[in-house]
Amino acid sequence: MAATGTPEIRAELSPRAIGLGLLLAAVLGAANVYLGLKVGMTVSASIPAAVVAMLILRRLMRGGTVLEANQVQTAASAGESLAAGILFTVPALLLIGVWTRFEFWPTTLIAIAGGWLGVLFMIPMRRVFIEDSPELPYPEGVACASVLEAGGEDGEGGMHVLQGGLFGALVKAGVSLLGLFKGSLEGALALGSHRALFLGADISPALLAVGYIVRLEVAVQIFLGGALGWLVLIPLAPEMVASFAASSAGLVEASSGAYEGPATERAWTLWSQGIRYVGVGTMAVGGIAALFRVRSGLARALGELKRGWGGDSPVSADGEAVDLAPRTVLVLASLAALIVFGLYWHFTGDPGIALLAGVIMIIASFFFVGVASYIVGLVGNSNSPVSGMTITAVLMTGGLLWLAGYDGIQGMVATLGVAAIVCCAACTAGDVCNDLKTGSIVGATPRHQQTMQLIGVVVAALVMAPVLQLLDNAYGIGSRELAAPQASLFASLARGFFGDEVLPWGLVAIGAGIGAVVLAIDELLARREGGFRLHLMPIAVGLYLPFGLSVPIMIGGLIEWFTRKPGETDANRGSTSGVLFASGVVAGEALVGVGIALLIGLGVTGGSADYAAAGWVTFAAAIAGVAIFVRVARGGSA
Repeated sequence: MAATGTPEIRAELSPRAIGLGLLLAAVLGAANVYLGLKVGMTVSASIPAAVVAMLILRRLMRGGTVLEANQVQTAASAGESLAAGILFTVPALLLIGVWTRFEFWPTTLIAIAGGWLGVLFMIPMRRVFIEDSPELPYPEGVACASVLEAGGEDGEGGMHVLQGGLFGALVKAGVSLLGLFKGSLEGALALGSHRALFLGADISPALLAVGYIVRLEVAVQIFLGGALGWLVLIPLAPEMVASFAASSAGLVEASSGAYEGPATERAWTLWSQGIRYVGVGTMAVGGIAALFRVRSGLARALGELKRGWGGDSPVSADGEAVDLAPRTVLVLASLAALIVFGLYWHFTGDPGIALLAGVIMIIASFFFVGVASYIVGLVGNSNSPVSGMTITAVLMTGGLLWLAGYDGIQGMVATLGVAAIVCCAACTAGDVCNDLKTGSIVGATPRHQQTMQLIGVVVAALVMAPVLQLLDNAYGIGSRELAAPQASLFASLARGFFGDEVLPWGLVAIGAGIGAVVLAIDELLARREGGFRLHLMPIAVGLYLPFGLSVPIMIGGLIEWFTRKPGETDANRGSTSGVLFASGVVAGEALVGVGIALLIGLGVTGGSADYAAAGWVTFAAAIAGVAIFVRVARGGSA
């Protein structure tokens, strides 16, 4: 990097960097809302945003510095992380029936308050986690810094992102708008009067891209979860699944007519009313286990919190403050807390429960911001167990409110309100920590990045409610298209604590038992010190998702494994052609999905894919898509 004082170092928060960063924050936030509702995970926006920023600043705007590009990716990643916090929790308010549509101001204020608390609570910990903890590798932060320092002079990386975006957009438009081929290939074989063996796969480049980005180990485990539910439980134990589901619905006969009919519909009914609840139990165990496994780091994180808050605010060599002023942090954090208290009072109509929920929220957010910051430094942003943290917050809040005598809608809304803020804070804090690590490597000023994060949170928050409503109107949240696994889980937990609905606890218990078995197997693998491990949360997500989603994710993981280059490391993997192309594919398909939802809302319908040749045309398109991915991953062009 250039020496301190050169123009390269000075240019950071320029108008063009702010404008481009906020635009990408809104765009990538919207894209990740679609992706997260579909597959239960988001993909990091930092590296593709950094590459696109370098391309636009240096090619189109004929200038730009590394530090301006760093500010752009800082704002863009704020949109991605905030989307994760919102989509994991807020749709639960719709699923439990409190909302009939996504209310704009409550959703926006939840996002702003939660995101701000994540940024502000992390600021006093910056020195400890970024500067004084050399044992934390920050794999994604280091990789993003490598991309920025490389400079992207030839623009090839940016072109891979743009090519991927165009590819994903064209396929999504061909499926959902023009009806050139089907969105999935599926079928089922009837095995007796109640049994069915389902096979199928979604035709989605974004799912291939997700598998490529998360790599084979995670992709395999998502597939294992799907196979366990759809290829084992549904065909081999339909009476058991139907019995638990029927008893929860008040049905006398386990083999109700709802579980008869064509084999394909029978399989889908058993999944919707049965297997999903097995996934709920597995996810609950997986979330708690994720926190238990990092228990050695939790004590460290608490110690770092104490050190961070107790230290003096550092200054740079020229006497300027490195971080935002403590008074500014305190004022903004207090404002966020007041907003949350007002929201809880608005939701519950009871200042007592609003105050109790607000106190729980502040304590839980403060704690999990420290935990998320530590874990991101250890394993990266994409692998941070935010779902596990939020599950813990839901269980803790629900238990305390239940002990305090609250029940019904008040208890459910207060519990989900705490979960929403904690999830947004944890997601945003992890992203802030990652971005600050990148900034420390390239020589950025922390307070400028912190300012950019705060502004990026506000801009991204403004698009959350409209995008969620568009997607719900067009596809239905909780449907086959948008399964929303985390939000459905939190809705189920809230109903279990405070609702009158009888959930199939037998199926939830089966899922918990499966989770315990997986954890035991993983412990054996860990003792043998082999390369492969079983991670419960991806398996749980696979159980909860439609099987057709896990198949292309698995194929994407296989593509990454077969095309992996010798000597590839976490530090340089993010800038490879395959990862950049895959990131573009995710954004392109997701944005067109949001755009089509807008068209549907305006009364414009897509074409029909039900003509006779659709099957073989769809299969041929799927093979072509895989071939394009393989070509790009090997260093070719799309």
